[in-house]
Amino acid sequence: MIARTFALLTLTITAAHAEVAKIDPAKAKQTAEQVCAACHTADGNSVNPMYPKLAGQHQEYITKQLHNFKAANGKPAERNNPIMLGMATPLTEEDIKGLAAYFSQQKLKPDTAKNMKTVTVGQKLWRAGDASRGLPACGGCHGPSGLGIPGQYPRLQGQLSGYVETQLKSFRLGERANDPNGMMRAVASHLTDTEIQAVADYVAGLR
Repeated sequence: MIARTFALLTLTITAAHAEVAKIDPAKAKQTAEQVCAACHTADGNSVNPMYPKLAGQHQEYITKQLHNFKAANGKPAERNNPIMLGMATPLTEEDIKGLAAYFSQQKLKPDTAKNMKTVTVGQKLWRAGDASRGLPACGGCHGPSGLGIPGQYPRLQGQLSGYVETQLKSFRLGERANDPNGMMRAVASHLTDTEIQAVADYVAGLR
């Protein structure tokens, strides 16, 4: 029994190493430079609020989003985005894992907060939420400094404020619906446009 267990453990470890070995850093870098750079820049530090910064983002989160952009088994993509559908569809599992690893290892060049008048509002919502409306603190999931939790919640620290604002509004409208258990849709439904702008700007300035 012990020998069998050991053999199974060995096979599992070997398979895990084989999975890691499939990632080709040189190929991932080439794909990032030739395919992703036009929108996200080669090192994932987008300056256009239409496209998120990917540098320093959790590998697991990037992997999930790339999968969500792809249509699979006759079903539409979980995350509706015509541009990313076209970009993600040709990617193999190896490509996805390679790109996720590549961008997660890049150094983030963070955005900055631009509207000091709303910092107090954004800070309050980030740190404490609003219990009277059933609104949890953003930092409760994404962390006090916006670093997130790998495998659970994305890093938002220094993300482009315009991108965060757009995503929160998309969650509120239900246009983006790839959040587990509708968590972000529920949160965003409590936020006004002014509050969304305040939180997005606060996020951009988090360090």
